Amino acid sequence: MRNIIGCIVLFLFFSACQKPHNEEGLNAIFENAIQKYNRKLTDVIVTDIFTPPVASRIYAYPNIAAYETIRFMDTTKRSLAGQLNGLESVPNPNKGKTYYYPLASIVAFTTVGESLVYDFEKIEAQRNNLLAEVKEMGIDETIYQNSLELGKKIGQHILAWANEDGYKRRTALPRYSVSDDPGRWRPTPPDYMEAIEPHWNTIRPFVLDSAGQFDPGLPTKFELDEDSKFFQEAREVYQTVLKLSPEQLEIAKFWDCNPNISTTKGHVMYFQQQISPGGHWIHITAQVLEQEQKGIVNDAAIMTQTSIAIADAFISCWDQKYKSSLTRPETFINNYIDQDWEPILQTPAFPEHTSGHSVASSAAATVLTGLLGENYSFSDATEVPYGLPVRKYNSFFEASEEAAISRLYGGIHYKPAIELGVAQGKNIGAYVLEKINFTAAKE
Repeated sequence: MRNIIGCIVLFLFFSACQKPHNEEGLNAIFENAIQKYNRKLTDVIVTDIFTPPVASRIYAYPNIAAYETIRFMDTTKRSLAGQLNGLESVPNPNKGKTYYYPLASIVAFTTVGESLVYDFEKIEAQRNNLLAEVKEMGIDETIYQNSLELGKKIGQHILAWANEDGYKRRTALPRYSVSDDPGRWRPTPPDYMEAIEPHWNTIRPFVLDSAGQFDPGLPTKFELDEDSKFFQEAREVYQTVLKLSPEQLEIAKFWDCNPNISTTKGHVMYFQQQISPGGHWIHITAQVLEQEQKGIVNDAAIMTQTSIAIADAFISCWDQKYKSSLTRPETFINNYIDQDWEPILQTPAFPEHTSGHSVASSAAATVLTGLLGENYSFSDATEVPYGLPVRKYNSFFEASEEAAISRLYGGIHYKPAIELGVAQGKNIGAYVLEKINFTAAKE
């Protein structure tokens, strides 16, 4: 009898200690949550030094998991199962249980995110801090446990799908073979790194039918004749860098987005980590969504569609990069125009055609314009943490066009890689808008 009374006393004690369910306080915690956790994911991506293609994949899957969870708050929202390549029906909530979907959504996001990075402990710590904050605010214990269970289940479902996209298999494929052909890409100063992700076109696209669906076409034919079109394009890069204005220099640096810049002083090499091109546009999206205040379900949908467009843009771009395998301006100019010339930006370790930033930026801008409208003015503070000022734009396309031309100003791309890359990205963005529908059909 004493044991029974003791248990009752303990139950009443812990019940009295548990804070009441505070829906209003919880909603305040999860306002702009998807934006906040994408930024936290960026912190890990930057310190882990992931390449631009890999970073784009890391953003896409957690955002899809977050959307697939938060959509249950809005009965008009449709699953992406059946719309994305290979994604089968996502687990549904149990009709007999109650959930707090904002919490479940971030649990799904972090469950996926921690499995795609090296520093998984950092994402785990971010989630644990969130859970502690939620408990401190006050949440019904049953709802809390149900939400954790649902978020983990959906996150694991998305991870199982991600594991079949060819990412792990690509490492067993042959390395890029450097050729004596002067027109083909070869490693560039100062690191002379081997080619990054030569088999990225084997990754399963999210929406595209194939990596080559929106092939931009071949670059200008490589020729050494000084009167040839190719030589003129190389000379344009050379002269642009020599005559760069202060504004053009600022643009080049603002859109650099090279995840790992190396600087050599004497016998010591220093490394500087930065956000990737895809990460830059994820942050633009986060800033705009905070300005728009469209609600957490719509925020997740927009972030997801943008991240998918960026990820497919890199798969498409890398397909042509290694098909044409064109030499970079730095290599050509040093060999045939001026051996002492240096680009403003460090040349990335992959072939020239097309420009990855041009493709990804145009794809993201196309999606954001389709979702939020033309002539959308915004301020971009993405590079402030990296010591650069805020830049203002009158539209997403104005920003993407500046990102594209920055590659010429930086001395790392010929003009066709930029112009064809822009067209390629716009085609990809338009296709993503066409193929993904977040609105459920009315019965």
